[in-house]
Amino acid sequence: MSASVDHPNVQAVTAALRSGGAASGSIERMRVLPDAVSTARAAADALEVEVGQIANSLVFDADGEPLLVLASGAHRVDTDLLSAQLGATTISRADAKYVRRVTGQVIGGVAPLGHPAPLRTVVDTALASYDEVWAAGGIPHAVFPTSYRELLTVTGGTAAVVAGER
Repeated sequence: MSASVDHPNVQAVTAALRSGGAASGSIERMRVLPDAVSTARAAADALEVEVGQIANSLVFDADGEPLLVLASGAHRVDTDLLSAQLGATTISRADAKYVRRVTGQVIGGVAPLGHPAPLRTVVDTALASYDEVWAAGGIPHAVFPTSYRELLTVTGGTAAVVAGER
């Protein structure tokens, strides 16, 4: 069965975008690509955009609670830096089962929203340097355009620097 905008996860993301006040363009331009784009590089290549324009949805365990980090595809999240900013004792990358349990979505297709319950969310300030960014739509084949400001709004996220200088 091929992926489509009728997939329940894509529908949940679309509904969350609507209820969160997303621009109609973000909703209407949801795309289901012919191939899965499970990495920032694959998504950037498929969309013909810079890898930094991809908003990776990464799930972490922060002191026993889920934390969603929307990081620029050009960055690797520095968990020590993030811990210091958030006042967390430990932040560690979540495994696939944990990600699926808290988001209802699989790694490679985790959207910034549309989860069973809201997640504490951090949005990488590096995404602000792009007029348009792309995020996963709930499955590895779906993506939608948005902006840094819109991500902050629809997720109720907090702006943060998530990577140190390279």
